[in-house]
Amino acid sequence: MNTTTSNLRILIVGGGIAGNAVALQLLRAGVRTTVVERSPEPRPGGQAVDLRGPSREVAERMGLMAGVRKYQLHEEGMALVDRKGAPVYRMPAEMFDGKGPVADIEITRGDLNQVLLTEIAATPGDLDYRYGEWVRAIEQDDTGVAVTFASGPTERFDLVIGADGVHSATRTLVFGPEERFATYLGGYMSFFTMPTPAGIEPNWMTMHAIPRASVGIRPDADPSTCKAIITLRTEANPALRRDVAAQQQLIRDMLAEAGWIAPTVLAAMPEATDFYFDELDRVDMPSLSAGRVTLLGDSAFCGSPMTGMGTAMAIVGAYILAGEIAATPGDLEGALARYETAITPFLDQAKELPGGGLSMMLPTSQFGLKAAHTVGKLMTTRLFRPIMMKMVSKTDDYELPVY
Repeated sequence: MNTTTSNLRILIVGGGIAGNAVALQLLRAGVRTTVVERSPEPRPGGQAVDLRGPSREVAERMGLMAGVRKYQLHEEGMALVDRKGAPVYRMPAEMFDGKGPVADIEITRGDLNQVLLTEIAATPGDLDYRYGEWVRAIEQDDTGVAVTFASGPTERFDLVIGADGVHSATRTLVFGPEERFATYLGGYMSFFTMPTPAGIEPNWMTMHAIPRASVGIRPDADPSTCKAIITLRTEANPALRRDVAAQQQLIRDMLAEAGWIAPTVLAAMPEATDFYFDELDRVDMPSLSAGRVTLLGDSAFCGSPMTGMGTAMAIVGAYILAGEIAATPGDLEGALARYETAITPFLDQAKELPGGGLSMMLPTSQFGLKAAHTVGKLMTTRLFRPIMMKMVSKTDDYELPVY
């Protein structure tokens, strides 16, 4: 990105992948940038994410690939097993040209975030990065945005970028209650780090499904640990939010008869220091911007982890947003309009749920489960592989803007 030093002062709410990616590009454009992150420090680990198609192109343009290669996970593919651990079908990474359930470039969310933070630290510019801070109030007028922080002070910015996740406080403050924009997709997902169980095939993501639930293991960079992946199909229960004990009890109840390594996963769950649990939501905004406040990443266009495109949407959106701001720093209204126009065709494809969503992934009966397994087996055959390739390459024809 060409340096276009301006007098802009921009606040980014959220220090995740979306927030840090746009912060990096704004710094490179000479924009005074403030980032606030509620967590007291960067969050390590997290589920594996991938770079493919346009998101890989963005990572290359941003000069991130050397750092990504440093932390890249070695995964050979995905296997589905039955309750005794016997294979149902296997999808090697190369089967779909590195674009299948396991892509050729996989990295943990925390490691990708660290790559961005390293680049930010090496980039000269006017940066104010605040951990343990968040926004309590936002008031805007024609000349700027007054932001009141949890620590007390009120400061003015030319633009606020909300990159604070699917339950975005920025979105609620400016656009309205979450229920206006978020659609419950029928279940919950949980991830956490645990010791690698005995007998797990190295370097393979291994999954096992029962009616309404699945449990899986994904390898870490350290072979002694792995990531547990749990998906549950159930009615929404608002009382589960922030109640870890209730979340873990629901997991225990729904995986009680799962077989395979479910007992080992359940035994490790209470000891996990990075336990994550949240509902599967889709976020659709009628507009990504309201005046001098705009949204980015999951706060703006979450498709849920089931799409496998959350990181792609975050990093592509960050690249476009920063590029448009840098192109016309004196015309933020025009920059935000162009950002929305440019990213929308990509989002329309990236947010599509594969194969019918949770109802297809987790049927409610053994009969439905066997039917889903049959479909999975067919997709690995030479006859049906072109259908799968079309599904996993849906965003490849997106024309990424050049800045």
